[in-house]
Amino acid sequence: MNNSKITTLSTVEVKYSDDLYKIVDSLNRTLKNENLMFGLSLNEGDDDKAIFSIYRT
Repeated sequence: MNNSKITTLSTVEVKYSDDLYKIVDSLNRTLKNENLMFGLSLNEGDDDKAIFSIYRT
């Protein structure tokens, strides 16, 4: 079992765009060996905003 801890390094609200997931996917593929992970979620109250997060794994 992997006991790695995930730490949030940064979270920012950005304007949502259909292509944002491509940036997140590219970052995750490129920087996974640096123990970094990136996430994107929709803002529940505003469909025009997204939450972009950076994590250390």
